[in-house]
Amino acid sequence: MTPSVNVHQWQQGQVIDLTIDDLSNSGDGVGRWQDRVVFVANTVPGDKLQVRLTRVKPTYGYGKQLNLLEASPDRIRPACIVADKCGGCHWQAVAYPRQLQAKELQIESALQRIGGFESIPMQPILGTTQPLGYRNKVTYPLARGSEGTVKAGYYRQGTHQIVNLNQCPIQHETLNPLLVSAKVAIQERGWSLYNEKKHQGRLRHLGLRIGQHTGQALLTLVTTGYLPDIKEQADQWLSEHTDLVGVCLNINPERTNRVFGDETRCLAGQPYLEEVFLGLRLHIQSTTFFQVNTVQAEKLVKSILAQLDLQGNETVIDAYCGIGTLSLPLAQRSQRCIGIEVQAEAVAQARQNAALNGLHNTDFFAGAVEHLLLEVSTQQSAPIDVAVLDPPRKGCDRNVLEALVKITPGRIVYMSCNPATLARDLKILCSRGYTLNRVQPADFFPQTAHVECVAFLEKV
Repeated sequence: MTPSVNVHQWQQGQVIDLTIDDLSNSGDGVGRWQDRVVFVANTVPGDKLQVRLTRVKPTYGYGKQLNLLEASPDRIRPACIVADKCGGCHWQAVAYPRQLQAKELQIESALQRIGGFESIPMQPILGTTQPLGYRNKVTYPLARGSEGTVKAGYYRQGTHQIVNLNQCPIQHETLNPLLVSAKVAIQERGWSLYNEKKHQGRLRHLGLRIGQHTGQALLTLVTTGYLPDIKEQADQWLSEHTDLVGVCLNINPERTNRVFGDETRCLAGQPYLEEVFLGLRLHIQSTTFFQVNTVQAEKLVKSILAQLDLQGNETVIDAYCGIGTLSLPLAQRSQRCIGIEVQAEAVAQARQNAALNGLHNTDFFAGAVEHLLLEVSTQQSAPIDVAVLDPPRKGCDRNVLEALVKITPGRIVYMSCNPATLARDLKILCSRGYTLNRVQPADFFPQTAHVECVAFLEKV
């Protein structure tokens, strides 16, 4: 065992004893040493460690665990054998109740520190009985191993080195054999794999998606161009896997970190899977955004509907509506529901899903929310009673918030996967005539530091 250094030094390479007290928003364990904060990956609150400092700043630093001196009562055995290497999960060693506690604190801290809220009307987080096997969609980068074998998996923490997987405990179990089958076929076909540094090779990513309630699956290959024998292989996959309803090819020739390109072709079967969400039938394509945790998404939407308690005479606008995941349940309970979404393809799917469920009191518009929100709202014959927001992680454009203030809906529902930008935007809205009367967290992403949250605001 390396001896600890018990002197008042603060330098890279120094070895210290550290107790982990908390979990950071990025997933690292957090300890304090001589009034400085130290972040250590793959640790659990309550762990007592011997740590080597790998990077230091005046008030904080990063360390690497050398020895676990005393394990936390909240430390458990990870379900995955590569949990300490793979960047897909942060908290597989953390007992699930402790994960939920950390996520509640993350939201509370952001609302206090960034939003300036002193009294937070926060409800207990909506946890899950299924903290493993919940992901309905995965997208794996591909690479060649040292022996020429095909590797598929998540990146090693802090790198672009792929940790090879043949199964993943957080993805739906039906996707595991599809992952293995795809890797074997890619190897046998000899398709070239993309090298991001040289911008050479064809095959970039493997995408898998499943309907949690229907069991229908899609397989998508992301390439820079055509692959030889791809149609033959697509037909073979479809015949070998009874759960597979479609095989797609997405073309992304650009030098970019963006996974999907603009063009998707269906090679075999159908270009969508069917899912049932809160009793509604949805068609979901391979590149469509849909929450990765179907069961938890249903639980949170039920909570939203219960809190709104719509009476059937309201006009509701759903900004960032996607394929209508929230718009359609709202339309069932309101007089009219209007959706806005920047992706034209998602808007087309939203319209199809509305027709599929016989909902004719909906309108969907394609375009940026910051450009369309005010225009679409003022065109309605009735005032907007409820505005629903579900923006990307960066939060709402300031113009969106300004438009909301002009529209003056009686109630605003803000759904977010980023507590920091949620707190920032709530602070603006509450300075412009709204009050925060309920915050409902939900755990969509067990084993990770990510958390979903819905805030309910009312016009003063």
